[in-house]
Amino acid sequence: MSQSRDEAQHPSAEKRADAVRVIEVSAAIVFRDRRLLITQRRPQDHLGGLWEFPGGKRESGETFEECLRRELREELGAEFEVGALFDEVTHAYPEKTVRLKFYFCRWLQQEPRPLHCHAVGWITRDELIRYEFPAADATLLEKLRADLALWQ
Repeated sequence: MSQSRDEAQHPSAEKRADAVRVIEVSAAIVFRDRRLLITQRRPQDHLGGLWEFPGGKRESGETFEECLRRELREELGAEFEVGALFDEVTHAYPEKTVRLKFYFCRWLQQEPRPLHCHAVGWITRDELIRYEFPAADATLLEKLRADLALWQ
């Protein structure tokens, strides 16, 4: 079945909606000694060079918590306890939409190291402003900056 020229030039809204992928992501909020754990995206990755909260894409059949435990082991080679959900954000980029769930996590063992990220850092609240994060993290960053009790 062939498309008319008009259909080819102006795809239906339904077809455009199908083209936008929704990626589900779990990410960790880890405090240790009044510092927050952040990682830097590899230069070749989407949004390369920006800083983020460690975590990654949820695979089929995984809970968000299972995803986060797996991603933290793979990305940082360390073990963490996944705790309570802190925030949930949905953000539309031109090429995809991300649904992020941020969980408080507690570092258990092995020092985090950059296995599948470019760099790892433990930063203070005052240092947070020095790092560039993806647009999807903007509201979360504001909450972190505003809540002094989190940094105690």
